[in-house]
Amino acid sequence: MEAIGKIIATEKQPSTIEEFTFWTRKDLKLKPFDVVVVDHVKDTQGNPTKTYGVIEEISHMTDSPSALAGYISSDFGQVDSQSYTERIGMNYVKCKVVGNTSNIYIPVQEGRKVYLAERDEIMEALGLNDVKHKLPAGYIEMYEGANRQTLPVFFNSHFLIGPEGAHLNISGISGLASKTSYAMFLMKAIQDYAIKTKDESVAFIMMNVKGTDLLKIDQKNTRKDELEKIKPIYDLLGLDMEPFKNVKYFYPYSKDYTSYTYERIETIKDRLAIGNAFQYKYLFETDEDKECLDLLFANVDDPNETVESIINFIISNSGGFNGIESWEDFKNELYNQTQSDKTGKAGKEISVMSWRKFYRLFNKSYQKCQQMFTNKLGNGVRLRDQIAGIGKNDVMVIDIAKLDEESQGFVFGDVMRAVYNLKLGSTDRADSDIPDRIIIFIDELNKYASTEVPKTSPILHQLLDITERGRSLGIVLFGAEQFVSDIHRRVKGNCATQAFGRTNAIEISRDDFRFVPSVYKTMLTRMKQGEYIIQNPVFRSMLNIKFPLPIYKYFD
Repeated sequence: MEAIGKIIATEKQPSTIEEFTFWTRKDLKLKPFDVVVVDHVKDTQGNPTKTYGVIEEISHMTDSPSALAGYISSDFGQVDSQSYTERIGMNYVKCKVVGNTSNIYIPVQEGRKVYLAERDEIMEALGLNDVKHKLPAGYIEMYEGANRQTLPVFFNSHFLIGPEGAHLNISGISGLASKTSYAMFLMKAIQDYAIKTKDESVAFIMMNVKGTDLLKIDQKNTRKDELEKIKPIYDLLGLDMEPFKNVKYFYPYSKDYTSYTYERIETIKDRLAIGNAFQYKYLFETDEDKECLDLLFANVDDPNETVESIINFIISNSGGFNGIESWEDFKNELYNQTQSDKTGKAGKEISVMSWRKFYRLFNKSYQKCQQMFTNKLGNGVRLRDQIAGIGKNDVMVIDIAKLDEESQGFVFGDVMRAVYNLKLGSTDRADSDIPDRIIIFIDELNKYASTEVPKTSPILHQLLDITERGRSLGIVLFGAEQFVSDIHRRVKGNCATQAFGRTNAIEISRDDFRFVPSVYKTMLTRMKQGEYIIQNPVFRSMLNIKFPLPIYKYFD
């Protein structure tokens, strides 16, 4: 391409190994994230080299000594006046150095020509040309007008779902940043990749936390105008124009089908009849059932560990809790412990007030979801049993949208434990039969991993364990929330990939955005749907990527 400017290196603004600046004509359309190429010094063999830069900031400068000069030159403030001589002006562009063709990192020299990068040069500059184990991440649009370029962006799957790096965190304002849509786009790409290559097997567990957002992902989008926009992007990225495959839906059990779900009763009945949907229940029969009790109290601040003491008392089958095999009997025994005239010694070391608090908290969730907490399995299923048998490329969508907050946490925590138990070999299945990677997707991650969640929360401990050790076990977390600053530092710190969508000015002032260039921060406050700034170990710079509308039905 033709030269667009030359390097500027002044006493006050020198070129460095990290950044450089150049001038260009004022009518040239450039934008942040565009890639430029600079002629650089020759290598040891005498071959010319090139240095790549990513635009971070663009300023306009004239020879006007002050603002007052501009006012005077306009006939002392006459807006419609015409200047006889146009001021000398230029655009002043600041770039971040992202690479050199021969790994030479001395600063670029004053007066060197600057060019727009060609397609292959863009790919090399951003680290996209030699990506192994390609997994679609979206696409980037570079330059404006006749120079416009649209290029596919691929993750190295080993740095998104392991084993080199794992976990994804997506943040952005609700309803504007398309957090769920981007996570679903990536998981669709992962399923396509796994089915085509057969290099690694993957399974998915998705928590539906809002309305019916994820309850039609096996049905194709029927909006023709959207499909016309989706197809060229899917073709560019090598994706199939089909929705998710091997999907099963799990609804909380209720006799009328819809007490705990926003799904239509006709849809539930039809799916139950053909066998791709189930109603899940929670029984109180085994020690494993009792051990899940702590999940109901995940967001209860327990500084004196009284809740933990009560749960340990129950799990050990002490006192009247020995032999209990139903929720109703369990509730009655809890009530007995709240009475001040307890006759037995068992449980007396825990104060009556503590028992009453525990009973009140338990009864609150139990009454709201009494049909789900049942005494007989009947035609229902246990989630942990279904997860124990999850197959390669399977998709489990677990509906918790209409449950109260405590019950949502209970189900999510139980799911994580079941996945952990499966990968740790607690079942009789052969390792070769278990999916290599199991991806758990949860929106509103802040409910379970925020800085305000009690440190004793068992769900928080499980999330920390997954983000810190899950990569080696093949357990991958895809989480989304409105504000990344709310998330526990160890959870977000262990996510190899970060995606930042539209947010507000208060959020970008937080420490989490300290490393983001100021212009990129400003862009984050006005980003559109279908657009993200992403960071991944494979990429040499943050990328402003776009992604298509969902290929499956939504908002229908």
